Amino acid sequence: MSKIIFLDVDGTLVDYDNHIPDSARHAIQEARRNGHLVYVCTGRSKAEMPDDIWNIGFDGMIGGNGSYIEHRGQILLHQLIPYETAKRVVDWLQARKLEFYLESNNGLFASRNFREAARPTLRAYALGKGASEDQVLHMEAEDALHGLVYGGELYRDDLNKISFILHSYQDHLDSKEAFPELKAGTWGGRGEEALFGDLGIKDIHKAYAVDVILQHLGANREDTIAFGDAKVDIPMLEACQIGVAMGNGGPEILAMADLITDDVREDGIYNAFEKLGLL
Repeated sequence: MSKIIFLDVDGTLVDYDNHIPDSARHAIQEARRNGHLVYVCTGRSKAEMPDDIWNIGFDGMIGGNGSYIEHRGQILLHQLIPYETAKRVVDWLQARKLEFYLESNNGLFASRNFREAARPTLRAYALGKGASEDQVLHMEAEDALHGLVYGGELYRDDLNKISFILHSYQDHLDSKEAFPELKAGTWGGRGEEALFGDLGIKDIHKAYAVDVILQHLGANREDTIAFGDAKVDIPMLEACQIGVAMGNGGPEILAMADLITDDVREDGIYNAFEKLGLL
């Protein structure tokens, strides 16, 4: 029986140096040759997906944590932040001197001083995910965020999500109050250790997107498998028949997973695909 597989990207398909293990590439291609469907299911927007990921070959993409859904080139859903709301967010961030980037399928449009402000923040993020001091020593924003654009138009109508560097956790709390029509979250750390805040479409998550794919395919939930490494992936794992956590995953996802595989850098995808009979 063919399976439908949903793969998170960061920390699952790629490591925190944006490197894809050859074994993961081989596993995905072999699984698809065997008739299984494989989708990436990520917080990234389409512009953040470099060719070395796309060239592996996938049946589609869930992006923006569920705001964008594509199956074999057909867009099934694309929910965008309304222009006037996006404009108010940009003005609010600039007034608070918070550097940010606007996540669109057409690029990641960064604020004027984002590159400089993001340098220590993204290095701290990579260190927290297991990178060494040497690996982050010369790391720039472009090394972590594919598709960054500087000097672009910041008032936009094509946004999936907006991420901003937190000065403190209070910035996140204030964003939640200022924009109740949006979903406010954080990433890069737990609770008050978070490095980034983000704002996106409400009532959108990876589990919802899985349901959209299944409805489009006329497929059954018992044929689904999801892979992730972070708390944001938990709804996706819960929505699928089998939820697989990477060995490098956080404690919350490790506690609820049906299967724990190896670290992303230790052939975790390949080993799980083999164990699940997909190869």
